[in-house]
Amino acid sequence: MKKKIIAILQNVALLLYAFYAIFPLVWLIILSFKHDRDMFNTTFIFTPTLENYRALFSDGEYIGYFLDNIIVSFGAIALSIVVGVPAAYALARFDFKGRDGIAFTFLSFRFAPEILVVLPLFLLYQELGLYDTYVGLIWVFQVLSLPLLIWILRGYFEDISVEVENAARLDGYSWWQVFMKIVMPLIRPGLVASALLSLIFVWNNFTFSLLLAGQDVTTTTVAMLQYVASDTVHYGQMAGAVLISSLPIIILALSIQKHLVRGLSMGSVKG
Repeated sequence: MKKKIIAILQNVALLLYAFYAIFPLVWLIILSFKHDRDMFNTTFIFTPTLENYRALFSDGEYIGYFLDNIIVSFGAIALSIVVGVPAAYALARFDFKGRDGIAFTFLSFRFAPEILVVLPLFLLYQELGLYDTYVGLIWVFQVLSLPLLIWILRGYFEDISVEVENAARLDGYSWWQVFMKIVMPLIRPGLVASALLSLIFVWNNFTFSLLLAGQDVTTTTVAMLQYVASDTVHYGQMAGAVLISSLPIIILALSIQKHLVRGLSMGSVKG
């Protein structure tokens, strides 16, 4: 009887936490279907409207912002994977002077306050012609995502025994074949988890998107400012824009949930 009561209490606690965690998303959905005149009515009784979504897509500008966000975010993650996987492998496998120092230097890039480096970057971008370009944002976003990806994957590479690679080499595989056919499948959960976490960081970035881009490249996070007028705030349109902007991350996280849970529980916190 006592175990049954404890189980019921645990389930109730989990339900309360689930409600607490999901409520902001539910509230966001509700706001996106409200008229601005009903926005400060805290009851759930209102007349739903699609006017906010109609306003978002009427001129096509928000679709452009959305595509810009996809290009710079996924471009930065792709570049980080191309650069970060070999770097993490080298830091895990090769014993050379200053290895730990280099690894910590990569990680320190993630800790640097964005506001501290954005002004020098702004001046540098103006000189190099990178301001308000896809290349400029992809470059700075990959600097944000690369440290986390390297740090997590380094732990995964260290967990793979060198003997596994040596045995494959004795079977006639080249180094490249060993890396692609043996090592890469073993680190796939960590690669998926680190790539998704890095994608969330760059997808939601506001500071660099605001100060290093302008009219030609505008991400959805910066586009939210358009719904703040001098005399009012269009909360309904902003809620709809935030909800649509969140969908790719939510869908991606749910679709790779198996790899994500496994990746986060198999050494992602190692360093």
